[in-house]
Amino acid sequence: MARMSVAQREAFLATVRLGLLTMLREDGGPTAVPVWFEWDGTAVRVFTGAESLKIKRLERDPRISLLVVNNVGEPEGWVAFDGRVTIKTEGAIELAERLAERYWDMADPNYEAVLDSWRQGAANLRVLELVPEVIRTG
Repeated sequence: MARMSVAQREAFLATVRLGLLTMLREDGGPTAVPVWFEWDGTAVRVFTGAESLKIKRLERDPRISLLVVNNVGEPEGWVAFDGRVTIKTEGAIELAERLAERYWDMADPNYEAVLDSWRQGAANLRVLELVPEVIRTG
């Protein structure tokens, strides 16, 4: 599979997709979870709860890979961001709001209720920020 050009990569990432966040467990083995993400051309950002297993794992070992893949029915393609994550306390609810707008139909009152609960617990949210050391595509 050929690598993507920067323009192809950016167009691919402009489409709504899930990322697979891969971290290391305490025993050194990999574990991955699907996440919403934001890419601004420089950094990838994900939000999570301050008490989540993601935070515990990343405080111990900040190395991650975030893999974004094609949707079903599209030509095969993927982008992987590799590096060390920084955990930030500021901006998490703003990120959650932007991602909710991107990933959900906010006309649905159930989604609005979830977002409201996140707003009420905003102090307990964190941003995982990755300025990639390596970006791989295929």
